Amino acid sequence: MKGECLCGSVKFEITEGIRNLYQCHCSLCRKATGAAANAATFVNEHAFRWVSGESGIRSYKKPSGFRSDFCSVCGSPVPNSLRDSGMVWIPAGLLEETLTSKISVHLHTESAASWEEESAQCVRLAGGPESLESLDSML
Repeated sequence: MKGECLCGSVKFEITEGIRNLYQCHCSLCRKATGAAANAATFVNEHAFRWVSGESGIRSYKKPSGFRSDFCSVCGSPVPNSLRDSGMVWIPAGLLEETLTSKISVHLHTESAASWEEESAQCVRLAGGPESLESLDSML
């Protein structure tokens, strides 16, 4: 399995299968991604390899131990070692190949964003906002 950041500067490979994905809904993951939840997985360190761009990775670490690694060119979150666990955290959105894995765990749901819950009135579009007749219908 291959993965890369938004600009393609940071690339990596994984040599083991992705078993499960999780989504973390905590406020730190929301702030690090700008999304309602952070979809990711873990792989063993021995199954992970940087292909390019490792020197362009920057890190931010909170005193609590929360760590966010990102591409210095495009800002995409990128994989990082999970403390001393022997595992590497992998943002699911960076994976290039189709996954058969599904979300199996939702973490920190008690601190999920109040606006996260989907409603029956939610518009679903196969494309982006350009497929609407008017952006006013989204607002």
